[in-house]
Amino acid sequence: MTPKKFEPRDESYESRVRASFDRQRAMHTIGARLVRVEPGEVELELPFREDLTQQHGFLHAGIVTTVVDSACGYAALSLMDRESAVLSVEYKVNLLAPAIGERMRAIGRVIKPGRTLLVCTGEVIAVAGDTESVVTAMQATMMAVRGRPELVD
Repeated sequence: MTPKKFEPRDESYESRVRASFDRQRAMHTIGARLVRVEPGEVELELPFREDLTQQHGFLHAGIVTTVVDSACGYAALSLMDRESAVLSVEYKVNLLAPAIGERMRAIGRVIKPGRTLLVCTGEVIAVAGDTESVVTAMQATMMAVRGRPELVD
């Protein structure tokens, strides 16, 4: 299925997403980086780190969920107007396989943009050499928060 192409409400959406990501301490702490921003789609990358694993040596589910939640949130923010901030209001995660590899690619996509609520889908892909496999699937609802200038990026 080809992702739908969206028109951003703010022509400076990419710089706004990048600036917000640069301020997000959680992503810096785990070593995630923003690699691609398009209207309604964002990709983050997270190198595999032993200090982020669970007891069996797989990347911890909480870390995997954190990075794909951010990818979905920034995909949603890319379609919001300049006066809006984004907050997650709901998500469901399916952990399909252990998250192990050289790095993880987290891709968030908007599937239904609304004025206040945006429905997104996300996936985490484990990369090991030339092999890629989807290890996590997410469905999320993001909210455009208005009237809170302290939150606006």
